[in-house]
Amino acid sequence: MTEAQKDTIYIDVDDEITAIIDKVQTSDRKIVALVLPKRATVLQSIVNMKLLKKSAQKSKKNLVLITSEAGLMPLAGAVGLHVAKNLQSKPAIPEGPDTADIPESLVHEEELEGEDEPNIDKDASIGELAGVAAVAAAMPEAEETIDLDNADETVETSKKAAKKPKDKKDKKLKVPDFNKFRTWLIIGGVLLVLIMVAGFFGIRVLPKAKIVITTDSTDTEMTVDFTANTSTTTFDEAGKVVPAKLETSKKTDTQTAPATGEKNMGNKASGNVSMSVKQCSSISTPSAVPSGTGVSANGQTYITQSTVSFVFDSISGGCINFKSDGTTVIAQNPGTVYNIGSNAFTVAGRSDVTAKGSAAGGTDDIVKVVSQADVDAAKAKLPTAANADAAKKEMTASLEKSKLLVIGSSLTTDGPNVTTTPNVGDKADNVTVTATTTYTLLGVNQDDLKKIITAQANIQIDKTTQTVQDDGLGSASFTVDGKENPKVKVTTTVTIGPNLDTEAIKKEISGKKKAETIQIIESRPSIKEVTVSYSPFWVVKTPTNSKKVTITFEKAKN
Repeated sequence: MTEAQKDTIYIDVDDEITAIIDKVQTSDRKIVALVLPKRATVLQSIVNMKLLKKSAQKSKKNLVLITSEAGLMPLAGAVGLHVAKNLQSKPAIPEGPDTADIPESLVHEEELEGEDEPNIDKDASIGELAGVAAVAAAMPEAEETIDLDNADETVETSKKAAKKPKDKKDKKLKVPDFNKFRTWLIIGGVLLVLIMVAGFFGIRVLPKAKIVITTDSTDTEMTVDFTANTSTTTFDEAGKVVPAKLETSKKTDTQTAPATGEKNMGNKASGNVSMSVKQCSSISTPSAVPSGTGVSANGQTYITQSTVSFVFDSISGGCINFKSDGTTVIAQNPGTVYNIGSNAFTVAGRSDVTAKGSAAGGTDDIVKVVSQADVDAAKAKLPTAANADAAKKEMTASLEKSKLLVIGSSLTTDGPNVTTTPNVGDKADNVTVTATTTYTLLGVNQDDLKKIITAQANIQIDKTTQTVQDDGLGSASFTVDGKENPKVKVTTTVTIGPNLDTEAIKKEISGKKKAETIQIIESRPSIKEVTVSYSPFWVVKTPTNSKKVTITFEKAKN
C-alpha cells in the first residue's frame, strides 16, 4: 500500500495560534489531525478557532481536532471543525453553542463557512476516511495505522462542488503589527525628547530682560589723551598706554578702456640744411649751432644731427657775412607731411641765423595706440569710494570680533598705486589699469580706555554717592596723531549719576515679575523711572541668571 495521506501533528500547551497555523499550512498531507494537549487555552477563543479553520480552507486541508476537552466542543461546532476523541475515533462536528447567546453576525458567518466543508462520513473513523481501514483494524493502538493512501479524492471533488464566494468579513481578522507599534513608540520618544529640549531652552536659555533706569544724572564733557600702542598687550593706567591693533586691508581693482590714440609709425623724413649769419655791429665769428637744435619750416620741426660752425664769407653794405657747411636734419615725427622742397628754415633760439634746405623720405603708417586720455578714462572707472567703504567695513568687523573699540577717524589710505598695460604711446586696442590701495584702521581695548576715563572722572565726583553711569564712548570723538603707536585724544560726555550696585539689583529682582521688579528698583534713591522688557514673548519673570539681565542708565529729561 502507498504512503497514507494523513498527517498527525502534536500541539504543545505553549504554542501560539500563529505557530499552529504555520504547522497546518506547511503539512504536505490533505488530512491533518491536530492532537491537542489538555487545557489548550489557545483554542478556547472563537477568534482563534475561526483563524485555524480559515487557514485550513485556504491551504486545502481537511482538519480534525483530536481532543476530549468539553470546553472546546461548542467552539469547534460553532466554526464547523471536525473533532475526534482519539486517532481511531470517528470524526464529527460537535453541536455548537446556543445561537441565542451568539451575535447574529457570528451565526451567519458559521453557516457560510460550513458550506465549504466536504461531505465526510460521520460514521467513519479518521483512518477509514484515509482509506486504510484494514491497517487501522490490524494495529488499533499505533498512531502510524492512520497513515493514509490517496484517500481524499472524493473530498476534493466535494469541495470543488461546494465552492462559495469569499467571505469579506475574514479581512477583519488580522494579527497585530508589532513593528508598526514599535515605530510609533520610537517616534513618540523622540518627540518627548524634543519637547524637553525646547522646554529647557525656552525656560533657561532664551529668556532675557532689558532694564532701563532713568536717574537724576549730570553730563560732564571730558578730554583724555592716551597712547594707542600696537606693539604691547599690557595696559599701563598710570602712563595712559592702551593696547591697540592696527588692522590692514588691501584692495586691488582692474579696469579696461579702449585705446583711442593714434600714432604714425611710418618713416621720418630727412634732408640737409645750410645756415648763414649776417653781422653789421660786430666783427666776431658767430657762435656755432649745436647738434640737436630744432629747425622749422611749414610748421614742421626737424632736428639737426651735427654742430654747425660759421666761417667768413664776404662783406657787403658794411656788414660781414658768415656761412657754414650743410647739416643733416631728421623730422621730429614720421609722416609725409615732413616732405618739403627747398624752403627757408628758422633755427630755434637763433634769430640771427638764416637757414635753407629740404627734406624727403617721410611715409605714413597710422596705428591705434594708448593715449593718456585712455588711461584717465580707465582710472575713472575704479570703485575707489566703494573700496574704501568695503575695506572699512571688513576691518571694523575684524576689530570688533577681537572686542576692540574701533576709532573710525583713524582710517588712512595709502595709494592708489596705478600701473598701466601697455604704456602710453604703445600700439594696442585696449589699455588695462590696475590700482592697489592699502587701508588701515585702529582699534583699542575699550575696557582699558574706560578705566582711564573713569579714573579721571572720579577725581571730580564724590565716589561715596556718585558713580560714572556712562563713559560716553559710544558717541565720543577721536583725534589721531601718527600711524604707528599714535597719540590719541578722545573727547567724550560722561554721565554722572547715583552710585547703584547693578549686581545687587540683579540679585534682588531675580525671578520676580515685571511689576515687582519695577517696584524694587524704584525704591532706591535718585531713580525717576524704570522700564522693563522681556524676551521672548512668553517670558513674564526676570531671569534668575544675572548674565541674561542687562541694566542701562539714562539721564532724566529736563
